[in-house]
Amino acid sequence: MVRFERFTLENGLRVLVHEDDTTPMAVLNILYDVGARDENPAQTGFAHLFEHLMFGGSVNIPSYDEPLQRVGGENNAFTSNDITNYYITLPADNLETAFWLESDRMLSLAFSEKSLEVQRNVVCEEFKQRYLNQPYGDVWLKLRPLVYQKHPYRWATIGKELSHIEDAKIEDVKAFFKKHYNPQNAIMVVGGNIKLADVKKLCEKWFGPIPSGEKYHRNLPVEPAQTEAISETIYADVPLNAIYKVFKMPGKGDENYAAIDLISDILSQGKSSRLYRNLVKDQQLFSDIKAYNYGSLDTGMFVIEAKPNENVSIATAEEAIWKELESLKTDFVSEEELTKVKNKLESVLEFSEMSLLDKAMNLAFYELMGDADMLNHEAELYLKVSQQQIREQANELFSSEKATTLYYLAQTND
Repeated sequence: MVRFERFTLENGLRVLVHEDDTTPMAVLNILYDVGARDENPAQTGFAHLFEHLMFGGSVNIPSYDEPLQRVGGENNAFTSNDITNYYITLPADNLETAFWLESDRMLSLAFSEKSLEVQRNVVCEEFKQRYLNQPYGDVWLKLRPLVYQKHPYRWATIGKELSHIEDAKIEDVKAFFKKHYNPQNAIMVVGGNIKLADVKKLCEKWFGPIPSGEKYHRNLPVEPAQTEAISETIYADVPLNAIYKVFKMPGKGDENYAAIDLISDILSQGKSSRLYRNLVKDQQLFSDIKAYNYGSLDTGMFVIEAKPNENVSIATAEEAIWKELESLKTDFVSEEELTKVKNKLESVLEFSEMSLLDKAMNLAFYELMGDADMLNHEAELYLKVSQQQIREQANELFSSEKATTLYYLAQTND
């Protein structure tokens, strides 16, 4: 059970406070309700670019890292299609330094052509190294537009194409900041060896004077249901053929999400899972195969990612994958197998409650979804999933007309 208190500043900043006197540390986590799904289709990659720009210094604090390091703190951030999240961990006695740093860059991020040029080059280099210049690196640049027809999940957080970052202008960057980086679009979680009253004072002192900003309302296009199979074949300089098979699935807030998430564990969690045991170990058809999903807020992706062994044809590999999916549709998963993945999931959730940072990030995310207390009931949702639900969701999910498949083949193969 993660206990917390919440309050909201007059400017709209939502604050959650988790007191934990078992640690000398504190964490300040700020989730901004902006991700790649909020970008202009002609200017993608901006949410991720901003993650980098936010560490370029503010008007009053030209070096973000230096004062934090002096008080024993660490920081980092990440961007997804749904959110951008920043966090600082430091000794609780030095918590005000975190408030000073985060409030100043929310209020007055330093925008300069030099800073933009530096971070643009960093992101462009990341785009090249991670997505263009390594085997299988561009898979999601090609697969997302196949899966999504309308929703802005069509592009990855890095962006649709390199030119969108290369062409980013200072006025575009300022407009993005003004629209998304303001108190009413943020959720702050403060946790650790702190007191609610002290946090309230610090919030009023450092964040209270920041203007709330203009409220905007999302109007994202709804992704239509898929009614026919979609596939594409590409050839590249890769060591092995690969198959990426995607099925659209409900978002994380859906009542069936837990059952579908457990299906991915049944298929692919550890060496006793079905895909590894049957297709890698026993039949030796694949060198690697896994199932996972992205936990998206909107229509998500259930992914089967597989690399057949060299002597295995694509047709044979695909037939074996479908056989495993069909078994979930026709037969009840055993009580023992379902209990195993539930126990593992419960263990993971309990371990996450031992991490101060994990608790802060999870509280912020669930507050964004509607109520941070959902974190305390997450395990219950999984534990009550039945064998019948697993079979029902497998039947709902796994049909040929709902599959999107990318065949990523080695150039040397016929």
